[in-house]
Order: sequence, then C-alpha cells, then structure tokens
Amino acid sequence: MPRRRPLPVFLRLRSDPESDAARERDRRSVAEYLRLETTGGMLLLAAAALALVLVNSPLGDAYEDVREHHLAVPFLGLDLSVGHWASDGLLAVFFFVAGTELKRELTVGELRRPAAAVLPIVAAVGGMVVPAVVYTVFATAGGGRLDGWAVPMATDIAFALGVLAVVGRNLPSALRTFLLTLAIVDDLIAITVIAVFFSSALDMAALGGAVAGLALFWLLHARLRVRGWYVYVPLALAIWTLMYHSGVHATIAGVAMGLLLRAKPDPGEDDAPAERVGHLLHPLSAGLAVPVFALFAAGVHVSGGTLSELVRQPESLGVLCGLFLGKTVGVFGAAWLTERFTGARLSPDIGWLDVLGGAMLAGVGFTVSLLVTELAFADAGMLQAEVKMGVLLGSVVSALGAALILTARGRRYQRLDDGQATS
Repeated sequence: MPRRRPLPVFLRLRSDPESDAARERDRRSVAEYLRLETTGGMLLLAAAALALVLVNSPLGDAYEDVREHHLAVPFLGLDLSVGHWASDGLLAVFFFVAGTELKRELTVGELRRPAAAVLPIVAAVGGMVVPAVVYTVFATAGGGRLDGWAVPMATDIAFALGVLAVVGRNLPSALRTFLLTLAIVDDLIAITVIAVFFSSALDMAALGGAVAGLALFWLLHARLRVRGWYVYVPLALAIWTLMYHSGVHATIAGVAMGLLLRAKPDPGEDDAPAERVGHLLHPLSAGLAVPVFALFAAGVHVSGGTLSELVRQPESLGVLCGLFLGKTVGVFGAAWLTERFTGARLSPDIGWLDVLGGAMLAGVGFTVSLLVTELAFADAGMLQAEVKMGVLLGSVVSALGAALILTARGRRYQRLDDGQATS
C-alpha cells in the first residue's frame, strides 16, 4: 500500500484536526496566561513604561499624533481621539469585568456577609477619605486646584494583586481576600464618584435611552433568560453610545451591565453568567483594554524640570502623598480603629504588619487614578501631565514599599512553615 503523503502546510493549517487541536490548545494557553494576576500587572507596567519611553524619545511627536488622531463613527455621532477611544471605549471592558466581580462578591462572595467583610469595607472607606483629605490639604495650602481630590482615592486591582502575586507567594491567603474585598469596595466607590462628580452637562434624553437599554438588558437576561452574544453585543454597544452622549462617563455603562448579570447559576448551568462572561472577557481586559489605556494615558514628558516642578505643584504633590501616605494611613488606621472599638476582628491567619503591607499596596492607583486625572484636569494639559507623573510616582513608591514589607513577611511565614515541617 503506497505511503500517504502529508498534506501541504496551507491545507494542513485549514483542515488537519491535529493542527486545529494544537491551535485551540495554544489559544486556551494564551487566555489562561492573560488571566493570571501577575500577567495583568506586568502588561500594565510594560505599557506604561513604553508610553514614557515613546513620549520622551524622538518618536514623541508621532506618539502624540497617534494619541490625538480622531476616529469618527458618524452615524452614531461619535468623533473621538484614539486616546479617548481607549479611556471611554476600551476601558468600559475593564469596568464590565469589574462589575461582574462586584456582582459575584455582593451575591455569593465575601461582601454577601457584612459581618465578615466589615473590616476591609471600613478600611476601603478610610483608604479613600484620607487620601482625598491629604490632597485637599496640599491643594489648599499651596493655592492649587481642588478638582483633583478624587485622583488618589482609587486602588488598581490588577496592578495591586499582580504585585501581591509576585511577592506574596508565602503569605496567608486571608491577606489576598482582605485586599481583594478592599479593592472591590474601593472600585464601587470610585465608580460612584466618577458618575456623580465627573459627568458633564446631562442629556436627559440620551440618559433615559441608556437606562431603558439597561432595563431591556436586565429583562432579556434575568427574566426571559435569552441567550446569544449576537443579542447582547449590539445592545451593549447601543447602551454605551447612549451613556456617552448622556454626559455620564461611558465606562459606567460597562459596570452597570456587569452588575446586571446573574451571579447564581440556573439548574443545568455549570457556571453563573457573571462568572462565565467575566472569565471569558478577562483576557481581553487584562491583555488589551487596560494596557492600551495605559499606553495612551501614561505618556507624560519627563525631564529634570518636570520632576522639580512636580514637588512644587500642590496638585501633583498632593496626589503623590495621597497615594503613598494617605492610602497607607487611611486603610491601616481605619482597620485598626474598627477592630479596636467594635466587635470586628482581623483574620487570625494574618498580622497587622501584613495589613500594613496591604495598605501600602492599596496606594497603587494607576488605571482609575489616571482616568480621573484626565477628567479632573481636562482643561489644563500641562497640569494634567504633572498630576499623571504624581500618580505614576505615587503608585511606584507604594508598590516598592509594599513589596519590601510583604517580601519580609513572606520569608517569615516560610521560616515558620519550614520549622513546623522539621519539628
């Protein structure tokens, strides 16, 4: 019997079952890699570093041209720059995934039981109030603008948990739960702040249309149990467009739809839609939406003059100190006072030095802080760049300080484990 000749490569790529299976395995491997917290943090950091390199290189003018280049969708009334498409459009995917996480935590997670979550919830509130106060003090004392009070309030979940995953391998899992709960509450408050304080003049007709679209989304999904991405993707785009035209920041549409997904599975469902869809879109959020936003948001000119001006400007100095000092004092102080004067108790698996490291890690503002900076200082380009530099430096200093503390704590836990293993 003659030996069968292998198919040509171009035919094998199209029809060979083994090749199809291999490509599917590769696709799943890439998706799983993007779901890792360390991956999201590294991509975010790499994109921000690339932005800083590009804008401060001979390619700086080309970078600015790309960021300011407008892409229009006339029949939807949209004409946005590439930078705005990233912050208003792509970042809506990030907020959608955050919305699914919020829904799961509120329905079946830690936030379902307020008694168990009271400590990180109060810590999150303290970690947002104190940085806002620190910024306000600096801005008032230095005669600066108060518009940026909300910039140092936010914690970047992807970056913070990415750092924790790298340096906290030997730390108790209770610390991650504490930080995750804190970051989720932080996100919820930050989203509310954006919706209430950073919305332009409202177009009530467009806002009413967006609300009607969300109601239809809920009816189709939660009541009628309609399935099919071809129904929800066009509806989601319509809701996002109406939300953008309403004057409310368009990313609110993303978190609203995420919160509307069911977090409990129906009989016969392996996973609830909130978990399934969030899991599906997480690689898109971590691998594309957030890094592209960082690429266009973190591009600020850095020079000796810029750095010296940063410490003179009350706005940028207030943001830097708000993220590093305000977050640390706010989170740690609120948690300690809550345990001291109420019946709430810290998990017995972690100590107060662990909480101190986690509080410092909460000072990594990055994604949402950069977004709020663009909203708060939209009319002041130079000041916006200086405040963004304050966000970057505050986040880096917070991450480094937390890494030192948590690495030392991880080594201590490792020694304790090794001692128990040998005894």
